[in-house]
Amino acid sequence: MKYIVPTLFITILLSSCKTETKEKVDHTGPSTASIISDQKNPNFRWDAATVYFLLTDRFNNGNPSNDINFERTNETGELRGFMGGDIQGITEKINDGYFSKLGINAIWFTPVIEQVHGDTDEGTGNTYAYHGYWAKDWTTLDPNFGTEKDLQTLVKTAHDKGIRVLLDVVLNHTGPVTEKDPVWPEEWVRTAPTCEFTTYQNTTDCTLVANLPDVLTASEEPVKLPDALLAKWKAEGRLSSELDELDLFFDRTGYPRAPRYYIIKWLTDYIHQFGVDGFRVDTVKHVNENAWAELYTEASAAFELWKKKNPEKVLDSNSFYMVGEVYNYGISGGREFDFGNKKVDYFANGFKSLINFELKTDAAKDYESIFSKYSKLLHTTLKDKSVLNYITSHDDSQPFDKERNNPYRAANVLLLTPGAAQIYYGDETARDLTIEGTSGDATLRSFMNWEELDSIPKKAEILNHWRKVGSFRNNHPSIGAGIHNRLASKPYVFSRYLKNDEYVDKVVIGLDLPKGKKSIVVKGFFGDGTKLYDAYSATEVVVANGKVVLENDFDIALLEVKEY
Repeated sequence: MKYIVPTLFITILLSSCKTETKEKVDHTGPSTASIISDQKNPNFRWDAATVYFLLTDRFNNGNPSNDINFERTNETGELRGFMGGDIQGITEKINDGYFSKLGINAIWFTPVIEQVHGDTDEGTGNTYAYHGYWAKDWTTLDPNFGTEKDLQTLVKTAHDKGIRVLLDVVLNHTGPVTEKDPVWPEEWVRTAPTCEFTTYQNTTDCTLVANLPDVLTASEEPVKLPDALLAKWKAEGRLSSELDELDLFFDRTGYPRAPRYYIIKWLTDYIHQFGVDGFRVDTVKHVNENAWAELYTEASAAFELWKKKNPEKVLDSNSFYMVGEVYNYGISGGREFDFGNKKVDYFANGFKSLINFELKTDAAKDYESIFSKYSKLLHTTLKDKSVLNYITSHDDSQPFDKERNNPYRAANVLLLTPGAAQIYYGDETARDLTIEGTSGDATLRSFMNWEELDSIPKKAEILNHWRKVGSFRNNHPSIGAGIHNRLASKPYVFSRYLKNDEYVDKVVIGLDLPKGKKSIVVKGFFGDGTKLYDAYSATEVVVANGKVVLENDFDIALLEVKEY
């Protein structure tokens, strides 16, 4: 790595957006231009963010020449090998305006650091590290995903459009042992026992699964760098520079040369070099929580230094953002995660947000039950913190609506529930999650279904709905961060209100509305004579007698104050 600060995984945040150059294939359906801001959103907030999460290898292949490296050519199980997606492919879609039209203000993609070279079979068919979670060398990128120049271009392109970038970081484990990838020294990792997940100790002091060496993140004992890593750096002509950087880091911080501090240095290098805006942190509950506080301290310092050195590139005054994957954490747990014999407050250890595993089951409830619950918890127990909601993901075998029977309701629940929202690639296009011949998580990780948008009109219609609701959400941080209030039960109408210093954001939304002529209550929120705009049907209305009247075949209305 050519710098002294790290970033491992990328989540790109799009904060409001300009209307982009027309896509190579434009699947907009009815025009969404009216609900895409002409300016970058100056009121972006992480607690109202819309994050697009994708597997780098499964989204878009921008550079077919990097599809095969390190002789990764063995036959694999279904969907368990590399398929060609890369950093350049993500950048192409940023430039095409795909994310902007969807209202995305953040992109998180799976780790792009160098992965183990070999394949392994743990009972699910031969598997390569296409997913990015099997680190071999934290200090460089895997050529299957791209180069540092590719990553620099991606971050710059995203930032130019007001998009923030989150890197996915892994501190807990290395990649598995293969014929090509020896185990790290015992001073660095443990290879047993396997976690049992019933206590704090047998969740942190163990290997996540068999043959996934666990980094000794709790150790304070100095260790030497592995001979294999030193030999690799020497062969690549960067041994001296890597060692010099480590000397500077440890001299500056005073940390012992224990395993976690090396990796913290390598991860924060990406912040120094590229100016990424945050980390999505993997396998949080399997690492002692103090390590995350240390990571956040170093990451924040790196981010502030980058902003000081690059004032012309700074998007806003937001501090560095860290969201954690504490597997099975739910918003109802509040500030603490319960291991059975110990409770841990990860929000007090560097995290501003945790991924919420609860919405996928809450999603089957009525809208008001969901929205009122989340609004209450976020403004009381979790005040000044947040959660990142999702309904499908890369390793959740029980997502909401796995058969994709109701993608419209899925959009409404995910994008209108208070909190930040994580769209998993293909949620917006009803990508199939039930692939024949797959085993385990692989069924959730097919290549993005771009072709279906051309061949199946229904897919384009679904995408258009997600775009309309997503763009409205992006333009109105009150949806994610504001106070929720029900205005009417039948038809269901609610408001969101956000006030921050001099900034006020107010919207009214109707769901499950009747087709044809419909009356929407706004009394007590928008006064008579107020000119409103329904961003879903592109219709101007005026409040009279505490309500507005629309006539169309849509069952949803997205009302905002009409601006001239």
